[in-house]
Amino acid sequence: MKHELVERLTVPMGKRDHILGPENASATLLEYGDYECPFCGAAHMLVKAILESVGDRICFAFRHFPLSNAHPHAESAAEAAEAAGAQGAFWEMHDVLFENQDALDYDDLAEYAAILELDASRLIMEIRANAYAGRVREDFSSGLRSGVNGTPTFFINGVRYDGPRAVEPMVAALTYSGG
Repeated sequence: MKHELVERLTVPMGKRDHILGPENASATLLEYGDYECPFCGAAHMLVKAILESVGDRICFAFRHFPLSNAHPHAESAAEAAEAAGAQGAFWEMHDVLFENQDALDYDDLAEYAAILELDASRLIMEIRANAYAGRVREDFSSGLRSGVNGTPTFFINGVRYDGPRAVEPMVAALTYSGG
């Protein structure tokens, strides 16, 4: 009998996560991602389509997993999302970062903050001071402990999803697992 290793979240979704959808949803989808990763850019569109398909039946969370060796702006982009979150605009910045993956230097981040009507100088000051580096590292470490070794990595109801990256099979997996 063959046994498969099933990777599970070591840090369950909770209050510290940025979430979309009801906290008490019957199914959860969590992504570990990197704002500079082109595969995560494609996954961003996939997640949007999944959320559009299932509405409020799932709770979605995003955790940072910047692959800084391959993506030199990934860490500062993750910190920009957190800095925007401190100003009440995590998801708005999240979307802008994925929509502009090829432009993630400090000037670009300040421009996105201004477009979102955030305090851009505060956002850049916080990034330069590494104010959210600890939060990003916590996400990264929880990903490593959960078996994440690349991006994007998805978990459905706390179990790593290794199936096809397409709307129908992922919605089916969410529905089968409780959504």
